[in-house]
Amino acid sequence: MSVGQDIVQPYQKLRENLARRDRSLREKVVSLEEAASFVGDGASVGIGGSTISRTPMAMIWQLIRARKKELSCSRCIISTDGDLLLGSGAANHIISSWFAQGILWGLSKVMRHHVEGGTARYDEWSHMGVGMRFRAGAMGVPFMPMRSMLGSDVARIRPEAKEFDCPFTGEKVLLVPALNPDVAVIHVQRCDAYGNAQIDGLQFMDIDLAMAANRVILTTERIVSNDQIRRAPDQTKIPFFCVDAVVEVPYGSAPHECYGVYEPMMNHLNAYVAQVNGDPVGGMKKYLDEYVYGPKTWNDFLAKIGMDEIVTASRRGRSIFDD
Repeated sequence: MSVGQDIVQPYQKLRENLARRDRSLREKVVSLEEAASFVGDGASVGIGGSTISRTPMAMIWQLIRARKKELSCSRCIISTDGDLLLGSGAANHIISSWFAQGILWGLSKVMRHHVEGGTARYDEWSHMGVGMRFRAGAMGVPFMPMRSMLGSDVARIRPEAKEFDCPFTGEKVLLVPALNPDVAVIHVQRCDAYGNAQIDGLQFMDIDLAMAANRVILTTERIVSNDQIRRAPDQTKIPFFCVDAVVEVPYGSAPHECYGVYEPMMNHLNAYVAQVNGDPVGGMKKYLDEYVYGPKTWNDFLAKIGMDEIVTASRRGRSIFDD
């Protein structure tokens, strides 16, 4: 089983990885298929967004179609994306603070089937713990100190975290290890061809994730000109020198939401949850065959969701800025 994200990389290794990267200002636009080649079997993959917000679903869809195996995936809060990664066999290790199918549907029965059956590993941290691990990875330090997990049993079940006496106050603090994924996949509202990405709404842990990962794949609702990016530089949250690939994929978070563009596609999600919770194995296989392996392109997948639902989700998403 992949445990690559349990290994804290020494600073010299991080520096060597950084030195090998091409950080020049160049166009990085590729297809979903080409971007999937950045992720090898057994890789550690950091996933941007949170719960059902700005999830890079198109990239996850493509990784599953590419038959990736033994991925170790980390995300602040995992949702149906985790279901698909475990149910397809693409991932066998999840690192997160919460694994549910979304606030409306509760804990994932797909996750329970695989974890309780011993075919996958789930490492639960606190939400702050995951964030501090990405922050340490972004800073190039081996750990970050924190206090919040000391007040819960989460610290007890995570042997990787170490209690430590603060050398300044003598108080107990908890040291959580850095998280440096091999690849990060992040969905944004817009970016230019170089990878300068602008994010509307909550940023979640995406900025630290982009800095912590060895390679970054951006999927975006639309590619805009560099001139447009420069007109609002304060909105650029992820800079080009962090990014290795840019994929323009409208509705790239579907059936999840992308703030200001579309809301969740609830009819599809409700039907999905009912199907896989009723039968975590057979229901998942049926879903994968119909919605992942069956469609030839991402547009074909969107067509199966249905134009009516996509239009409704778009109208609701854009109404945020109309009010």
